[in-house]
Amino acid sequence: MSFNLAQREDTIIALATPQGVGAIAVIRLSGKDAIRVCNEVFYGKDLEKQASHTIHFGTIRNGERVIDEVLVSLFVAPKSFTKENVVEISTHGSSYIINQVIRLFVKKGVRPAKPGEFTQRAFLNGQFDLAQAEAVADLIHADSEASHSAALNQMRGGFSSEIQELRAQLIHFASMIELELDFVEEDVEFASREDLRVLVEKLLRVVEELILSFDLGNVIKNGVPTVIAGKPNAGKSTLLNALLNEEKAIVSDIAGTTRDFIEDEINIGGVIFRFIDTAGLRETTDTIEAIGVSRTQEKMKTASLILYLFDLSDTDLVEINRDINKLENLGVPFLKVANKTDKAKDNIINELKENHPDVIFISAGQKENLEGLKVKILELVNLDKFKTGNTVVTNIRHYDSLTRTREPLLDVLGGLDQEVTNDFLAMDIRRSLHFLGEITGEITTDDLLANIFSKFCIGK
Repeated sequence: MSFNLAQREDTIIALATPQGVGAIAVIRLSGKDAIRVCNEVFYGKDLEKQASHTIHFGTIRNGERVIDEVLVSLFVAPKSFTKENVVEISTHGSSYIINQVIRLFVKKGVRPAKPGEFTQRAFLNGQFDLAQAEAVADLIHADSEASHSAALNQMRGGFSSEIQELRAQLIHFASMIELELDFVEEDVEFASREDLRVLVEKLLRVVEELILSFDLGNVIKNGVPTVIAGKPNAGKSTLLNALLNEEKAIVSDIAGTTRDFIEDEINIGGVIFRFIDTAGLRETTDTIEAIGVSRTQEKMKTASLILYLFDLSDTDLVEINRDINKLENLGVPFLKVANKTDKAKDNIINELKENHPDVIFISAGQKENLEGLKVKILELVNLDKFKTGNTVVTNIRHYDSLTRTREPLLDVLGGLDQEVTNDFLAMDIRRSLHFLGEITGEITTDDLLANIFSKFCIGK
């Protein structure tokens, strides 16, 4: 998908609401002729004489034939999402009506929009930068409070404004240093090296903090991969079913009934957790079950969180301690969850409390203390930094550009220490400027834009 200059002059149209029958549908047009063309088929007020941000009732007609009674919303350039003339037509949600209206406009020369073309026009017309444009898609697909907040924060500016300000200052230093090259024989200094060092160190701190935030941002956007691990019949499938409030996993007294992974998403405290019910951890001669156990161990290594579940009625402290030592060596955050409190003897509960005061006691079958477990899960994930309003990087493209920005910035500091010549210093600064510019869109290619906006829905 590409957008040439001629196509940017077209007036475009698309359905802005989901496909399917509903009470209403919204059809969006954008382009210099949007209001004029709509006026030709709209019977009501003269739209070309109406003010921006007004709504008008009337009918859409194909000749004398009425297609539908509609509400038309006007957004006169540049006071619109795309900074072009925009018309939004609210029709009844019939697929027949939608198709008839869109076909009518296409006959009048309006072009069907490509995926993300409305947002791309907004970006190209200076409505916002590229990082903010990408956040529009993230906001549309946000399925939790955390991912919604992260996308909204980025759409409203996020780290873009700070990056742009620091980049502008760095451009100034690059220009001054390159100017010095024209006066090399006069030995003049237009750019203070100490001021440059302070700026680069500040920019590095910002970049480093954003890079470190990506681990958190990634789980906010994609969900926290959480493995439920333990011996066969510890109650892993029962716990998954209890958390989901549905019979997702097979529950049986027969050990080894879970041979592969069962996954589902659960929203806990505004954060999506991708729970994975795995095969039981034990030695087995069953070939198929052994494969499941091996896969479980691999899943545990890549998880962000492990719920180590053990059966209070069928596990001794020696075995629990051995498993906990293995998990500690794995290096993945984990919670110790003691299941089947309704079947446990008091002495093992007291022994566990004494030796492992952080154990969480539940009964998955009786759905006891599941809320307490959820609280501990949220505490371990630790979203405090995010909830204080700090910017979090959730986009892999931004993360990649930030990591590539770091190297030339470090080279600038190294060059200042070694008092390298201005041409090498300017080259390193320009490299860092390039990668920073990729984030906000000052540096783009047609392929990059095509790749980003092709992932958007048609009406956005």
